[in-house]
Amino acid sequence: MTLNTNAQNKGILRPGHRLNLSAGSASVLVALALVGLKLWALQATGALSVAASLADSAMDLVISVTGLVVIIYAARPADDDHRFGHSSAEDIAALGQAVLLSGAAVFIGYGAIDRLFADVPPPLTNETRGMVVMGASVALSIALVLWQRRVVKRTDSKVVAADSLHYIADLIPNIGAIIALAVSSVFAFPQMDSVVALLAALILLNGAARIGRRSFDALMDRSASSATMEELAFIVGGWPGVHGFHDLKTRTAGATLFVQVHIELDGAQPLRDAHEISRSLKRRIREAYPQSDVIIHQDLARS
Repeated sequence: MTLNTNAQNKGILRPGHRLNLSAGSASVLVALALVGLKLWALQATGALSVAASLADSAMDLVISVTGLVVIIYAARPADDDHRFGHSSAEDIAALGQAVLLSGAAVFIGYGAIDRLFADVPPPLTNETRGMVVMGASVALSIALVLWQRRVVKRTDSKVVAADSLHYIADLIPNIGAIIALAVSSVFAFPQMDSVVALLAALILLNGAARIGRRSFDALMDRSASSATMEELAFIVGGWPGVHGFHDLKTRTAGATLFVQVHIELDGAQPLRDAHEISRSLKRRIREAYPQSDVIIHQDLARS
């Protein structure tokens, strides 16, 4: 006998999905604003550090729009063709984001190295205006990251987490661009611009590797962490009325943790009691892991 009253199967939009949608929409709006600001700053200053930040924001815009579409798709309820819902779309999008981020990082890094070792680095202009624009970009990015972090903490969405990483990574080149412009203005040292751009490229590569690894693991149906497995075993094994359990399996898809377990119950008890044990156990697991989809199989206890 199987108990599986998944909210997705009822077409209910979970609160976590609504939070993800709000984070995705905010990300698109902020990305549009940042691209506009940095285009103006690049034309005014000619700074490679600003160009690196602009490239990152342009990539953020593409990724944010894609991420919003994926979040909307992933929030769709399960249907006849996708019995476990559509949340794996998040992992596919996050993996694509990691690839795009890696490409942008390599491009920026190559340009930074080329300019760093140039005999005569191109001079920067209008540094003060550039610093004002980059300061506004920092403020917008911080506000967005704070909201995204709050959403990720409650929903564990990989798409929102990946998007947040872009803007965290964007903070460093933004701040670095301000420093580079200030150093160029005060000390006439344009090489600082290339150093900042190279540092930003390395940070992007590191972040892309982490997001890509998590997404790949999810797409390969890798089990949840050992700590999660131990906690689940503790909950199930100690639940009143459960005489034992076996075949505890987990996997993740997007922000959803899928849990499947066979519990052993007293075969002499009324069906209503057995049903209540499973229902209360499922409720307890959902309390521990709100973004979980739980399937419980009921077996007779071994003699």
